[in-house]
Amino acid sequence: MTENPKFKVIVIAYYFPPLGLSGVQRTFKFVKYMRNYDWEPTVITSDKVAYYAYDNSLMNELNSLNIKVIRIAGKEPNSLLSRFGKLKPPREIFRRIFDIFSQTFFIPDNKISWSTAAAKKADELLSNEHFDAIFVSSPPFSAFEKISKLRLKYEVPIIIDYRDLWYNSYFSFYISPIHKLLHKKKEYFSLKNADAVIVTNRKIKEFLIKTYPFLTFEDIVIIPHGYDIEDFINAPRFPKPSYKMVIMFSGTFIGYGTPKYLFKAFKLISKERPDVAQNIEFHFIGYLRKENHKLIKKLKLEEFIVDHGYVDHLTSVGKILSADVLWLMVDYRKNIEAILPGKVYEYIGSKKPIFACVPDGAAKIALQEYGASFICNPDNILEIKEMIYNIYELYRNNNLPVPSDEVVEKYRRDLLTETLIKVFQSKLKV
Repeated sequence: MTENPKFKVIVIAYYFPPLGLSGVQRTFKFVKYMRNYDWEPTVITSDKVAYYAYDNSLMNELNSLNIKVIRIAGKEPNSLLSRFGKLKPPREIFRRIFDIFSQTFFIPDNKISWSTAAAKKADELLSNEHFDAIFVSSPPFSAFEKISKLRLKYEVPIIIDYRDLWYNSYFSFYISPIHKLLHKKKEYFSLKNADAVIVTNRKIKEFLIKTYPFLTFEDIVIIPHGYDIEDFINAPRFPKPSYKMVIMFSGTFIGYGTPKYLFKAFKLISKERPDVAQNIEFHFIGYLRKENHKLIKKLKLEEFIVDHGYVDHLTSVGKILSADVLWLMVDYRKNIEAILPGKVYEYIGSKKPIFACVPDGAAKIALQEYGASFICNPDNILEIKEMIYNIYELYRNNNLPVPSDEVVEKYRRDLLTETLIKVFQSKLKV
């Protein structure tokens, strides 16, 4: 680690420890390793917000790094509800209703008040000291819109990190053509003020170039999600949780994921081959959610399901390492081919076989490259059933696939941060 970094960057990130989940980890791990490459980060992030996934292990790690973090409060729903502390994820139907309401009245998102306050703080920092770049993590895309306006005032390079699509994304809902046009217009002018664009996968890059032809191939750099090798070193070790084959999922079922097809497929197995079913368990880390518990009960699968509940990041990594196979699901949605969940690379870091129910797109391409994967369509119950039989047979014969170290190694977060720093360096103003 460099003792006296030569360069300074302002990092704008609404989602940052003590908040958890993969989007938080991406930005936080970039920040963690920036000093290794001569860059000193100053982070502007949210203050107290209502959230359902706080992460003490990430917060403890942040505190150990002695990084300057400025916390800003806004008047967005998460801040206004902060007095209620940790929330439970709402039922999917209620989440969608709230999402429709939010996207109808807030453009580009409901974090506008926080983004305005964050831009004001960044303006204040830039007027008092020199910074060599601004790095904006999005979503929320309102942060990108507000911060991009500082580029001309201070002639400071702005680098935007797209974790998801903005315009016409898999999460978007446009109640009118005007709403759709406004999103596209805001993204257009924001991108015009960006010096570089980072995306997590090639599908997002292709979508942006097709939508905004002024962008060139060189303007957009792909830096995928990754895993932190130190997490796998420091994670607590857990014994194998069962003498049975353990298929484990880590994450939340929000927006584009559901275990219902997996459960229905396994119900068929429990009827056809109860001897096989008795030797398989499904473990869930995170929020399995009430509607899925109801389905488990309806299908009478309780004896095959273990719900670990939400745990912090390091505990999650430890539990992943105790499983035999890791499961992933991405359902069909508009432009879903551009989504690549962060958990894919946490799974890759574990070097465990991955059972993936995913459509064609970025996630499928990444898992095919990984090699130690079993891939089928997300909603084909019969195909999922046959895949479980196949995986079990390989497990029983101690013949589950193993990935190559070469593929796994290139997704280390310290190495990915080096790629990000090269982008910073290329945009330095002389």
